Amino acid sequence: MLVNRVFYSVKPLIPRWLQLYLRNALVRANLQRSKEVWPIDASTAIPPEGWRGWPGGKRFALVLTHDVDTLGGHNKCEQLLTLEADRGFRSSFNFVPERYPVSPSLRKNLVDRGFEVGVHGLNHDGKLYSSRRVFSQRAAKINGYLKEWGAVGFRSPAMHHNLDWIHELNIEYDASTFDTDPFEPQPDGVGTIFPFWVNCPDGRRILEIPYTLPQDFTLFVLLREKNIDIWKRKLEWIAEVGGMAVVNVHPDYMNFESRPLQREEYPAGYYAEFLEHVASRYQNDYWPVLPRDLTRFYMGNCKEEVFNQKFNSSEGGLYEGAAASIL
Repeated sequence: MLVNRVFYSVKPLIPRWLQLYLRNALVRANLQRSKEVWPIDASTAIPPEGWRGWPGGKRFALVLTHDVDTLGGHNKCEQLLTLEADRGFRSSFNFVPERYPVSPSLRKNLVDRGFEVGVHGLNHDGKLYSSRRVFSQRAAKINGYLKEWGAVGFRSPAMHHNLDWIHELNIEYDASTFDTDPFEPQPDGVGTIFPFWVNCPDGRRILEIPYTLPQDFTLFVLLREKNIDIWKRKLEWIAEVGGMAVVNVHPDYMNFESRPLQREEYPAGYYAEFLEHVASRYQNDYWPVLPRDLTRFYMGNCKEEVFNQKFNSSEGGLYEGAAASIL
């Protein structure tokens, strides 16, 4: 926590190109020693006690999500939703309500076409979890946007998280964690490719939905991958063990045009290829589901004693190793 606070206080003074250079160097330095746990950590495949499988006997669940970090990403959302809709897919789009103007007509179009809208922090400044006081103040504002947008899901910017605090948010699910990702600013994985319940002091339960495929920013911006082989390999493993494939793709970094790629861009065709690979390779073997509907399936069809996992942040060492990926 202290390391992150220091970094985000000086981040505005660091040129973006230098941030990327340093983060790329850190990721590459950690890549070799992380090979046993990234992109696949075999220990995360253990299903919850009493696991009965996915609806309809499907091999795995597929959850498509998008974090819209900037106004530039916001302005590409129509292209991204068209790319998905043309291939028969639906996803959730998470917007930052006080970093850029979020178009009501865009939100309406998404919902009308069967997509989902969620809240992605408040300002995207890295300070949401800087203290309990700050979190509580911002949670009140976030709850206002959740109500205004009719949203039930939340994901924190930079995947910062403290599952002991999220009961202050009026949400049904949180998606701010991951199974394994040693390259995140807060690199503690929750160690599972399945959703799990977070039990709140007020008696509510919030479903935690960790992302389980490497983020596009890590693969195509930091590591400069030129294909989707890592996505394919991880997806094949998830299908084999019957887990949940949660994807987080940012329109901010996608190039939908034929012009040359900018420093932080990759071809939108990579994501289109992934969707086409899923449709052709797995056909009817997967359950395509929005995070909202996954949560309601759990709420309505799963007995608490079967899916009663609770991640206790006091046992996980939330900030251990944060300096390994600070930018």
